[in-house]
Amino acid sequence: MTGTTTEQATAAASGSAATEQFRSKQCSGATDVDTKRVDSLVSELLAAAHDIIRRHRVTYAEYDVLKSWLIQVGEDGEWPLFLDVWLEHVVEEVASENREGSKGTIEGPYYVPDSPVLTAEATLPRRDDEPGTPLLFQGRVTSVDGTALPAAKVEIWHADDDGYYSQFAPGLPEWNLRGTVIADGQGNFRIRTIEPAPYQIPTDGSCGRLITAAGWHAWRPAHLHLKVSAPGHQPITTQLYFKGGSHVTDDIASAVKSELILDPGPAADGNGREVTYDFVLDKA
Repeated sequence: MTGTTTEQATAAASGSAATEQFRSKQCSGATDVDTKRVDSLVSELLAAAHDIIRRHRVTYAEYDVLKSWLIQVGEDGEWPLFLDVWLEHVVEEVASENREGSKGTIEGPYYVPDSPVLTAEATLPRRDDEPGTPLLFQGRVTSVDGTALPAAKVEIWHADDDGYYSQFAPGLPEWNLRGTVIADGQGNFRIRTIEPAPYQIPTDGSCGRLITAAGWHAWRPAHLHLKVSAPGHQPITTQLYFKGGSHVTDDIASAVKSELILDPGPAADGNGREVTYDFVLDKA
């Protein structure tokens, strides 16, 4: 990773941006709390923590380190990163267990709504000298019964060839490699972009210190992020990975599923690679 973006990107800046994006969401039901549900979940969470303390004979010194680290996670703005990397994949698994259509996976902390609207034959916003291998990503959106979903919305965003996301690292145009593609009358879309790179989650903040202390790696495999939706159907959030790519088998976020692995081939026009991937949406 080279250049201005690499030199200036920090965990604190990325964490702050992720936190602000999360705060801007409309969290439905936040003021309508079932106290019995809260009691059950929090009591079981605390009981699990108590059990860990007793089984591992946690010392006051270790307890104080934990307390200091939790405070620093908040100060770094890294709670969205921590939760999305280590917990979200299980929440997604529970939420989508009854889906019949395409597989979903985690959203992650780098989604930004209201990206530029593009036609079904689209090129994502990019720099004039955008580095990376050109990629044609194409497919069709249908219902579970095979019916095409005209004008389905395909939101797509991903890291650049250095592993950085626009709006979460300096030196990148606001909507670089982000767009909302509207499928045609038969549910088809063709999106021209570049292949993203694998990247490490920010390691100079609190999450990085946890990774170092535990002896883990910090890498996510290269992937495309997508949100696909159509009226009368359940939206799906997913990530698509690349066959043979680094860390597909040991993603730190545990978000890879076999159904989400792409296998691009040479592009028909000789420019980079291309792949077809269809989305099937469940009825609402």
